[in-house]
Amino acid sequence: MSFLRQGAAAVVLITITLLLESAGMAALINWGKTHVGPDLSTLSTMSAGLLVLHLTSMIIVGHMLQVLVWAAFYRRNCFPSWEAAFYFSITSYSTVGYGDLVLPPAWRVLGPAESITGVLMCGLSASFLFAIVTRLLQR
Repeated sequence: MSFLRQGAAAVVLITITLLLESAGMAALINWGKTHVGPDLSTLSTMSAGLLVLHLTSMIIVGHMLQVLVWAAFYRRNCFPSWEAAFYFSITSYSTVGYGDLVLPPAWRVLGPAESITGVLMCGLSASFLFAIVTRLLQR
């Protein structure tokens, strides 16, 4: 039963993470279309740099929100403090995984599930930034 409970929690957390990432990307694309427009050739070098800075900052905020979703679960079910829950979540999401904090056995599958999810979400964000920078360089 514990494995099913872990699996169900992982499905819910991964789904929320995917929804946040997708909504964040859609919002950034929509913002770009509204504020930058389809023609990037009109941007100065400084404006292009500021665009990349802005998008990167917003992506980092999005990833922090995703980490907080996992941390909220950990705080409720695994750790006595927000600091410990956030610390464990960010080290798992980023795949640093120091190992100085570990999940209780009843939830230990979630750490690797968060790591796989974090790698994929960071990969999506990196590919988004790569596409933007490629478009800027082609101008």
